[in-house]
Amino acid sequence: METTTRAPADNERQVGMGIDVLQVSQLLTDEYSVKILVATVRVPRSAQDIAMKFGIPIAACYRRIKDLEDAGLLVCQERRLSQQGKRVSLYISMLKNAYVFFEDGHLRVKFQLKTGGADRFGNDWHEVRLEPESRSDNGEGEDLDNGASDQGEK
Repeated sequence: METTTRAPADNERQVGMGIDVLQVSQLLTDEYSVKILVATVRVPRSAQDIAMKFGIPIAACYRRIKDLEDAGLLVCQERRLSQQGKRVSLYISMLKNAYVFFEDGHLRVKFQLKTGGADRFGNDWHEVRLEPESRSDNGEGEDLDNGASDQGEK
């Protein structure tokens, strides 16, 4: 079933420097992203080390690292030269706590980073509003929970 969402108001999904808290919280449900955060919670590790030890394809590992860096949950702590003369980045998780709270149709999220104090997420809960838009082709709203989808599921 495919749904659409309306654009968020200024204080709903986007916080601070244009961070989409829904996208950040979705990273916490992605298997590879969680493995990367767990691998780097105490010691900095390279993408190659993470990929090898946690069974993540190297290309997927680099994509998730970029997503986690963009979200502010992971940082490159240092760059070293390998024995082969290549630059190797070592990453460390910045996430201390993450809370996702769903009650009575409302989704709220809160992130706390290791930096403490007010960071790019702030110290408050952020409500994520997800409301379907009505379809514009016939001018009327459509029931998005109509049973079977267009993909042949029943």
